[in-house]
Amino acid sequence: MTSAIDRAAIERVHGVIAPYIRRTPVVDIDSGDVGLAGRPITIKLELLQRAGSFGLAEAGLVVKLELLQHAGSFKTRGAFANLLTRVVPPAGVVAASGGNHGAAVAFAAMTLKVPAKIFVPTVSSPAKIARIQSYGADLVVGGDRYADALAASEAWAATSGALQVHAFDQIETLVGQGTLGLELERQAPDLDTILVAVGGGGLVGGIAAWYRGAARVIAVEPDGAPTLHDAIRAGRPVDAPTGSIAADSLAPRRVGELMFPLARAHVERVVLVSDAAILAAQRALWDALRIVAEPGGAAAFAALHSGAYALGAGERVGVVVSGGNTAVGDGFAAAGHN
Repeated sequence: MTSAIDRAAIERVHGVIAPYIRRTPVVDIDSGDVGLAGRPITIKLELLQRAGSFGLAEAGLVVKLELLQHAGSFKTRGAFANLLTRVVPPAGVVAASGGNHGAAVAFAAMTLKVPAKIFVPTVSSPAKIARIQSYGADLVVGGDRYADALAASEAWAATSGALQVHAFDQIETLVGQGTLGLELERQAPDLDTILVAVGGGGLVGGIAAWYRGAARVIAVEPDGAPTLHDAIRAGRPVDAPTGSIAADSLAPRRVGELMFPLARAHVERVVLVSDAAILAAQRALWDALRIVAEPGGAAAFAALHSGAYALGAGERVGVVVSGGNTAVGDGFAAAGHN
């Protein structure tokens, strides 16, 4: 099955979804502006110039701001890949989500004028729930975790005939998320390493399928939700703990079956970060660059900021800031972001 998730498939799907997604922008700035004297740096938003300092030295850094994507996260790529390459029945589509995938499917369904029903657990943030509702989807909030929402969505699909759009364990989803890797390579072709947050593994699987060893891919997970870490240790996807500040985006219980062979082949290693490190990374992104990232969106940068991933001399690293569906009411100010 994973043979269908390759560079050729990603490139084809990118051509299909390109009219519907944003190619998040890149701008090169002086490294001294962000405390990285002596090394080149690329930041993915023009408005970030002369915005502050991360306190990292002697490294090149590329920040991919996928939080600027439609619906606030990279998930929109996979949503459009599903809706544009599969046959959607009159009953429309159904999805389970911690929040971001639901918002992405709801946005794609609204854009393409098909019905959508979205199931999310009670841990989904108010910002994500509000965004799903704003796109006109039929929203059901229930259950404690993503796995509960998934079971409810599967039951609905069985009775309604709606097309299931899985958040990560679907070929079309993985290929769609892989288009981020395609864009990043074209925008920053000289990267040595890519840091990517992991929940179910759709994003890291898609990026790994694109790069296939051309750059090191490092997976980053909360230590309270080590889904890929535990899967690699067990040799297969297994249930893992689901406790983290990023539980609404990075705690699905286990990684997908489809992404796991890709991760074993093309992900160099998994780095675990604490909730405290994720909060500190959120704060650093705001203080230095005025980027408002959700906890899951800041997790990859947390590996770099906390030192859990140690930069090599002259290493040029890409960091994916994958989502920004947060709000002051979700604790952003409480974490010191006011």
